[in-house]
Amino acid sequence: MKHLIIYAHPNPNSFNHAILEKAVEASPNNVIVRDLYQLNFQPNLSWQEFHQSISQQYAEDVTKEHQYWREADVITLIYPLWWMGFPAILKGYLDRVLSYDFAYRNGDIESIGLLTDKKMQQFVTLGNPNEKYERKGFLAAFEHTLGKGLFEFCGISEVQMHYFGDVGLKETDYAAILQEVEQSCREILK
Repeated sequence: MKHLIIYAHPNPNSFNHAILEKAVEASPNNVIVRDLYQLNFQPNLSWQEFHQSISQQYAEDVTKEHQYWREADVITLIYPLWWMGFPAILKGYLDRVLSYDFAYRNGDIESIGLLTDKKMQQFVTLGNPNEKYERKGFLAAFEHTLGKGLFEFCGISEVQMHYFGDVGLKETDYAAILQEVEQSCREILK
């Protein structure tokens, strides 16, 4: 299976980077990593680019990403939760790459997702305990928006969300988190 990892954290020494390394290690072969900060990916979707994408005139960098997505069986997103959403560079990446006639198209009644042969997992680090987000209903909201809402719209029916709370605190069991990352990658790549 081909594994595409989209990584979005500006600090190369972050725990997110340790998650990235573990995900790569757990991938037997055919793994491609797209480190958005290292690539200096341009996240701004201009009106001109949006308009051109409607007629399948995609920017060169977007066409390259489309190819990675086409070839992937499994797509993994690794990022910290910032202000209740994706980091801006990842949000912009998705705005540009999940373009019309690549990720979706209009149907007679509703939109049709075109990425139907993909699986996805997301590893999301949180600065507070998972329980706090769950108690406030945020984890359920993330499932609906950052996970299934966005990617099921694009045709990906299997979206697994993994939330790792208390990142940055000394008492956090980082080894257990990395073990969960490894296990998840091995299972989804079967």
